[in-house]
Amino acid sequence: MSRWKGLPESLDQRVRQLVVQLRRLKDHSGLSLVSLAARTSYSKSSWERYLNGKKLPPRDAVAALARVCDADPTRLLALHEVAAQAWGAAAAPEAGRAADPADPPDPGGGPDATVAKEGAPRPAGGPRVRTGSLVVLAALGVVVVAAVALLIVRPWQQDAAGRGTADTAAGRTAGAVPAFTHRVGETFECRLTRGPGGLSAGRSRTTTAILGSGATGWDVVEAQCLLHHHGYDPGPVDGIVGENTQRAVKRLQAGAGLPTDGIVGPDTWQVLRR
Repeated sequence: MSRWKGLPESLDQRVRQLVVQLRRLKDHSGLSLVSLAARTSYSKSSWERYLNGKKLPPRDAVAALARVCDADPTRLLALHEVAAQAWGAAAAPEAGRAADPADPPDPGGGPDATVAKEGAPRPAGGPRVRTGSLVVLAALGVVVVAAVALLIVRPWQQDAAGRGTADTAAGRTAGAVPAFTHRVGETFECRLTRGPGGLSAGRSRTTTAILGSGATGWDVVEAQCLLHHHGYDPGPVDGIVGENTQRAVKRLQAGAGLPTDGIVGPDTWQVLRR
């Protein structure tokens, strides 16, 4: 078993969850970083960065790790999508700032390697800019746009009882989805029905959304209502994944024989919708 360094305190929880799962998979396989580099197109130093939370691994690197470890990549790729959004949000404020001249390029090979190498001449009059970072930021922008598009499934509005209803008022544009907003102390009512897709609280139809610590939105309200129905108290139905909601998810997962990571994913949604 590898003795891993502690992950940076500043690392977003969603990125942390991805890294922890990648570490577990690597340890379970028994592969060293050298062996992992030999079986993928990513260098040993690159894997060190990925598995220590210093750099977000590319999607292809996550898929490659799952492949060489004979694991199903579906869950890891879902976690990567969420982590990429978090990483992109954290990187956005830095996008307009020039790279630090003291920041060394990635000396490893593979698709993540930057164009600038040690000893290469720097452009006159300014610091070296790593083009690999720009490519990553552009890719993350595509992921964020795709994630927003997935949310446009059903228009909702808040009625007097706090229940999400389809917006059919005259003069309003069909398909417009107002952003989820939450006021301190606000909770939502649960009214469950059963249809062709299983149980529903009428807040979200998703069966694939990944809800980790700190997640908010109508998908969270839906999951909290379904947890209540199954007898697992997530605390107030407030649309925020906090400690109470994570504990309730873990109890549900334990009862269903799923990994108890407290993250609502496709397998957990399947149990919730029963």
